Amino acid sequence: MVPLRMQSKTILHVSTAMLAVFATTTQAQTVRWFPQPGQAPSARCCSGLIYDGATRSTLLFGGANGASILGDTWIWRGAWQQMFPTASPSPRQGLAMAFDEATGTIVLFGGSVSAPLTLGSSLGDTWTWDGANWTLQSPPVSPSPRTWATMAYVPATKSVVLFGGAFNNSGLVGTTLDDTWTWDGIAKTWTQQNPASHPSARAPNQLVYDKAAGNVVLFGGVSGPADLNDTWTWDGASWTQQNPAANPGLRNGPALAYDGGLNAVVLFGGAVGPCCSNNLNDTWGWGGRNWTQIYPANSLPHARNAANMEYDAMHRVVLMFGGDTNIAGDSNGVLGDTWLLSLVR
Repeated sequence: MVPLRMQSKTILHVSTAMLAVFATTTQAQTVRWFPQPGQAPSARCCSGLIYDGATRSTLLFGGANGASILGDTWIWRGAWQQMFPTASPSPRQGLAMAFDEATGTIVLFGGSVSAPLTLGSSLGDTWTWDGANWTLQSPPVSPSPRTWATMAYVPATKSVVLFGGAFNNSGLVGTTLDDTWTWDGIAKTWTQQNPASHPSARAPNQLVYDKAAGNVVLFGGVSGPADLNDTWTWDGASWTQQNPAANPGLRNGPALAYDGGLNAVVLFGGAVGPCCSNNLNDTWGWGGRNWTQIYPANSLPHARNAANMEYDAMHRVVLMFGGDTNIAGDSNGVLGDTWLLSLVR
C-alpha cells in the first residue's frame, strides 16, 4: 500500500506518444491500482462522481446500498470529506453528472428513487453544484425523466452532452432511450439534438471526454436483455461509430474516465448477463483508435459493476469508488472501497 503523498512523487507524466504503454505487457506493468484506506462514504453503487475543476476536488453524490437510496454529498481532496449543503437534490441512484467548464459548476440530471439497480420512479430534474451548495434549475426545456443517462462536457461547443438512459419500468433496464441532448449552462436550458446517426438505445453506460482526441467516447451498455460492445464518439455535432480491432467485450455498467497521465480513456470492470451475474475486473485503455487491455503490476480491485471512476487532475490519478458485486441477484453486495490508478516508475 502506497500513501498518497508518496504516490504523487512516483506518477509519471507522459505525452500522447507514450500511448505505447499499452503495447506490451512489460510496459503496461508500470500501471498500478492503489487501495486507499481511511474514512470514506458508506458502501454503495450507482452514484454520481465527477471532478470539479473550479474547486479542484472530486464530488460524489447519492447512490444506493442495497437497502436504501442515498442523498449525501462528499468531496475527495486526497481524503474524503462529507459536505452539508443547505439545499440538495433528493436521494437517488443512477443519476448523471458532468462538470460544466463554461460556468464552473457541476450539472446533475435525473436518476431514480427506486430500489438499487431498478428503475422505479425516474426523475427529470436538473441541479447545479457551485462548490458549496446545490441549486435546482428550472430550464424551459428538459429531457424526459430517466435513470442511467450519461453526460460529458464538450469544450468545442461549451455544452454538456447527455445520451440515453431508461425510464419508469420495473427490472434492471426497462425501456431504454437513444436521444441526445445538450445543456447550455449560460442560458440554463436543454436542447435536443438530431444527429443523422447515433448509438442504439441503451443503459447503463458512461460518457467520457477524450482530451487527446477531442471527442466524447461511449462504450457498451445494455438494451433489453442484450449487452453491447460497440464504441462511439461524439464531436459536438454528430455521432460516429468506431471500428476498433479489439474491444473489452460485451458488458454493461463499466466505469470510464480519461486518464491525464496516459492521455487515454481508461475502462474498468462492468458486468455481463442478466442481474449483473458475471462481474468483471479487467482494465482497458482507449487510445483514440483501438482498445488495449492494461495489465497492472499489482492485484486488481474486486470485480464490480456500477462503480464510479473519474480523473482527479489535482492529484493526477484516476479515482474509483464503490460499485456493485451483485451475484445472482444479491443486491446487498455493494462496496465502499477507494482505489487510485496511476502510471508509476
